Amino acid sequence: EVQLVESGGGLVQAGGSLRLSCVVSGFAWDDYAIGWFRQAPGKEREGVSCINRSDGRTFYEDSVKGRFTISTDNAKNTVYLQMNSLKPEDTAVYYCALESFVCSWIVEEYDYWGQGTQVTVSS
Repeated sequence: EVQLVESGGGLVQAGGSLRLSCVVSGFAWDDYAIGWFRQAPGKEREGVSCINRSDGRTFYEDSVKGRFTISTDNAKNTVYLQMNSLKPEDTAVYYCALESFVCSWIVEEYDYWGQGTQVTVSS
């Protein structure tokens, strides 16, 4: 059974930092992509960042470039999202998701999802 488990969310003041973790288990193949998405109340789920496990290529949504960093520890099957200089508009539930091939911004292309972790940034 494929499982993705997020952790690391919380409440932080504007300008602060958080690091989200996504532990992946049960996927039979070594090559896949992990995307981080977020969904704020009343809004659609949107892609934030993604990393290809095969070649390490990373991708960022424009509003988080220079503030968020995605990385992976393949030995631990864990993907991290370091979030710095957080803004109130970053407030959302953050999800990690697994795509069987390479990164995509299309939600429907992801096969497995974590349960989500709440990030709240106060002004």
